[in-house]
Amino acid sequence: MDQSDEQWRRRLSPGQYQVLRQRGTERPGTSPLNREKRRGVFRCAGCATPLFDAATKFDSGTGWPSFCDALEGAVATSEDLGHGMRRTEVHCATCGGHLGHLFPDGPAPTGQRYCTNGLALTFEPAE
Repeated sequence: MDQSDEQWRRRLSPGQYQVLRQRGTERPGTSPLNREKRRGVFRCAGCATPLFDAATKFDSGTGWPSFCDALEGAVATSEDLGHGMRRTEVHCATCGGHLGHLFPDGPAPTGQRYCTNGLALTFEPAE
């Protein structure tokens, strides 16, 4: 999804722009999606790509929406060496928007924790 920086600024809220396009992080505990427990799909707030099935969401206690798996082909990863540490950054495979980070401390069956900014997501409940 090829858009100019100005197009992204117009398309997204200031918070979404800061997270998705500037690789920012929202304050923990601020996203209403932390409390979302319905069946459905979490989508990229930038391009609406389906990213996570609600069945993979769990309460990690971190203050950010967390998932143990992503939908196949929906996310991509890269190495993040910022903030004096080595982490795995997770971004939308379609638009490249920054979603959060991936950690190896999640629940079975994957053992993964996709720690995701709520501002990077929208939720579509199942019908």
